[in-house]
Amino acid sequence: MRVFTIGGYGFDEHSFLEALEEADIDLLVDVRQRAGMRGAKYAFLNKNRLQEALHSNNKEYRHISRLAPTTDIRTLQKDEDAATGVLKRQRTELSLPFIEAYKYEILRTFEEELEQFDGSLEGVESMAFFCVEESPEACHRSIVAGRVADYYGVEVVNLMP
Repeated sequence: MRVFTIGGYGFDEHSFLEALEEADIDLLVDVRQRAGMRGAKYAFLNKNRLQEALHSNNKEYRHISRLAPTTDIRTLQKDEDAATGVLKRQRTELSLPFIEAYKYEILRTFEEELEQFDGSLEGVESMAFFCVEESPEACHRSIVAGRVADYYGVEVVNLMP
């Protein structure tokens, strides 16, 4: 198994799909709370359009919204960003309160389901965890991907624009 992450920001539709193709991704795991993005620039990342594009390229799509941080967890990060004067799109890392809360409230439950998740991956040799932030270190997808990579004993590769 190979485990990747990819964010939406910084890509256009062609380069996003090309990055997935070059990495030979079989499954894109969408870990956003809402599987959509505002604005025409990133409309290609809205669930239906993304599913169609992936299907056309023989790739599977799964939206696992329960892996998204809750509003309370996101507020922890927003508060930290405000305290440090960092804008969301300029963030380079997640705060410790966010990471701890995410691991306790979200990842802990997913860890209980890892064997079941693994069992649902027949024919999948590589997967990418997807959210919107460009920097994987500034996004919860890196936490999920790190845990899944640990499960398989592999390294995470971050696909960047």
